Amino acid sequence: MNTALRKLFRRGSPKKAEIDAFIASSEFPLVDGSEVTFVYRGTADAVYLRCWISGFDAAQPFQLLNGTELWVSTIELPAESRIEYKFEVDAGGHRRLIVDPLNDVLAHDPFGANSVCQGAGYERPEWTFHDAEARSGSIDSLNVESSAFRETRGVNVYVPARFRRKRRYPLLIVHDGHDYMRYAELKTVLDNLIHYLEIPQMIVALTQSPDRLKEYSGDERHASFIAHDLLPHLADNYPLLDDGTARGIMGASFGGVAALHAAWRHPHLFRRLLLQSGSFAFSDLGRHPRTAVFDPVARFMNTFREETGELAGKVYMSCGMYESLIYENRSLVPRLQSQGIDVRFEEVRDAHNWENWRDRLRIGLSWLFPGPLWMVYE
Repeated sequence: MNTALRKLFRRGSPKKAEIDAFIASSEFPLVDGSEVTFVYRGTADAVYLRCWISGFDAAQPFQLLNGTELWVSTIELPAESRIEYKFEVDAGGHRRLIVDPLNDVLAHDPFGANSVCQGAGYERPEWTFHDAEARSGSIDSLNVESSAFRETRGVNVYVPARFRRKRRYPLLIVHDGHDYMRYAELKTVLDNLIHYLEIPQMIVALTQSPDRLKEYSGDERHASFIAHDLLPHLADNYPLLDDGTARGIMGASFGGVAALHAAWRHPHLFRRLLLQSGSFAFSDLGRHPRTAVFDPVARFMNTFREETGELAGKVYMSCGMYESLIYENRSLVPRLQSQGIDVRFEEVRDAHNWENWRDRLRIGLSWLFPGPLWMVYE
């Protein structure tokens, strides 16, 4: 039992007032070194912990502490880990998934919210918070006529605060750009890193697909849209550096596949890649082990692994150790390096989520696009 809980129960079952005082004075979940104890208070028939960690039990049961309405579940969690979770509460024949009522730290994604467990030593990076001294960039809205998709696509564009028409800027194209903005604090990160001189002032195009599982899975139409529709439109509207080393493309999950595919199909256009938790399904022998939605990804990746060719000058990759995709991401690194590509790979104690990707942006962006600060100190 957790040390704080042990003290609470040292004289037997505590009274309601004692439990109230304990909850009011504690931060949940209870972190004691590598031991993390989750606590639920309430009437229930059963309670389960659901964590999005590959290899972890799908539903970790809680135990009811005698004489109370306190349910507890303890797991081992390595230092500097960050995980997202929910409670599954079974009461009166009804099961419901809820965020932890005792934990105010939440992470959001397109499907809702999860509670966050910050293991010993983990701290949200300071550069992901709004800095009042950092000047705020602006967001433009563009309509791009797409011959590839035969329709008009809306694209948002981040423009740095000190933008001047007489200067020329690097370009970064971001898949799932709206989600990066909403769930990974991308605008705040860009404002801060530019202010800290860790990255240069840059133009950042934020794309969003209406059918990402199809268009981001190695779709030739998407690669054509990026190269022949979006890039020329951006060059017509913004003063961009006309050099592939000043152009990057990035994405997470299926967005990472889309970024890799577009760069592979048009290697002269994008010499900087940022790939986060890429859904790089492949099969060396037989069928890949994932669902049918990954079939086109596997077809592309199998071809790519055999015919990597000239891809990019620098590639930054990251993946969580608690993701099922860690194997595919690890295996891609030596394939890229064998082609003479400069690869930086970072794996961390987190899973497949937006805040994991947020926390990696400083290293990824400043390594691919070093600002004046790094030019001086490196």
